[in-house]
Amino acid sequence: MENFAYQNPTRILFGRGQIAALATELPAQARVLLLAGGGSIKENGVHAQVMQALGTRVVKEFWGVEANPDYDTLMRAVALVQAEKLDWILPVGGGSVLDGAKFVAAAALYPHDPWTILTERAARVTAALPIGAVLTLPATGSEANGAAVISRRSIQEKLAFISPHVFPKFSVLDPETTFSLPARQVANGIGDAFCHVIEQYLTFPAHAAVQDRFAEGILRTLVEIAPRTLAHPTDYDTRANFVWAATTALNGWISVGVPQDWATHVIGHELTALHGIDHARTLAVVLPSLLQVERTAKRAKLLQYAERVWDLRDGSEDARIDAAIARTRAFYESLGIKTRLADYQVPAATAAEVARRLAARGLTAFGDRGLITPAKVEQILRAAA
Repeated sequence: MENFAYQNPTRILFGRGQIAALATELPAQARVLLLAGGGSIKENGVHAQVMQALGTRVVKEFWGVEANPDYDTLMRAVALVQAEKLDWILPVGGGSVLDGAKFVAAAALYPHDPWTILTERAARVTAALPIGAVLTLPATGSEANGAAVISRRSIQEKLAFISPHVFPKFSVLDPETTFSLPARQVANGIGDAFCHVIEQYLTFPAHAAVQDRFAEGILRTLVEIAPRTLAHPTDYDTRANFVWAATTALNGWISVGVPQDWATHVIGHELTALHGIDHARTLAVVLPSLLQVERTAKRAKLLQYAERVWDLRDGSEDARIDAAIARTRAFYESLGIKTRLADYQVPAATAAEVARRLAARGLTAFGDRGLITPAKVEQILRAAA
């Protein structure tokens, strides 16, 4: 196991009725930016609960944060924060709203061009406004980590930043706020969380038994509860386990002391930037193909994954690896998520274009072993056609 330092400063308030805790979690004199998406939180009553809990605090609302939050949209929120001298950011929504809140919190205090937070590796976020969150769509784990992914549609970019300064101070996770989600969003959330675990687990052995068992437990839980929570969206216990699985998939527990990959995400982000495909659906396209292309480098963990997640113990090693990759693809398909580029009308030329874009950005050797080159990216996407 590798050396590590671990700290997660986010306070989690989990369960029914926890939105009321905003009344005590936020300072009484807080000047709050409420950041939200398209308005579903008004339809399902979450907005009313939030406003009741906020009481007499100064609250300015900013609506319209997109799935894959857009830089230009978020910069308007930054301007509102600065003009109104707001000092807390309260995203109410899913991972995109939370990611957007992290960028707003950092950009509001950033002394340089905010775009460099995303584009320059040497850029450092040294301060951010405090964030509290109300999660309504489990998927990204953004409610308990310091990462955010931001798109800039005007130039077809989708980039990430990570900073300890943008961990939410607290996050409210009430499974009942997710009951009204469309099935497509629930399926995307399950698929996203599943791939988050894979990126931290399906690399190469690091003698990290606790992390491996945690990861395998989350994967098996997602596989087990996926059909139930899709079929019975108001089953509290099943939905509660989904919400918590998505959080633990990316709150740092399973990544400490082990190698991480994230190649599937890097490639998937390009597909979203170029073709507007849902994030989780890009992962479903890339992951099975990447596992096939990288099966030699990932052999030991693929065999472990086959046995411990899919109960595949019979047959040759290659047959078990084949079956594990097939089960992975079938799992995404069972969620209603297609796993081929052809399903999204993506032209064959995209494979070379993604490889070119990543090379231009200096991503010429990435993944858990640094084996993913532009040529490999093109091979992976051509195999995913």
